[in-house]
Formats: sequence, C-alpha cells, structure tokens
Amino acid sequence: MTFPREVLNRLRWKEGEGLEDVVVTYLHRGAPGDVATVRGQDIVELERSFFVTADSKIPYHRIRVIERRGEVLYRDRSEK
Repeated sequence: MTFPREVLNRLRWKEGEGLEDVVVTYLHRGAPGDVATVRGQDIVELERSFFVTADSKIPYHRIRVIERRGEVLYRDRSEK
C-alpha cells in the first residue's frame, strides 16, 4: 500500500520531477462537496503528519486524490 506522503516525497525529491504539475484533492469540511484542491506549487513543506501551504496545514489522511498531468498517482480507497 502506498501512502500519500510517500507519493509527494517521491515526486519532490526525484531528479527531473517536482510538485509543480501536481494537484491534490483533499477532504475539507464546509467546502462545496466537502473537498478542495491545492496545486503542488502551493505546497510549502511536507511534514511528518501533514503538508503545509501558505494558509494551512493539511493532514495526509485527508488526501483523496493526487494527480499529475492528468494521471492519478494516488487514490484513497474510499474514492470511487
């Protein structure tokens, strides 16, 4: 089983890659449909239990989908 943190770290540190083309969809109570997205270039740091944007800290367990250039790299088991 692959975890979202592993996917993001692999992209961030692999030579020739990066987070610029990544879109992360995550659970966000109160947002339309209870989901929100963040672009990879808006991710400031990858911490142990959450990733950081300029505005918030989002726990990895809330991540539902990670996509890069239209390809799904991670999908939570609860997502269809």
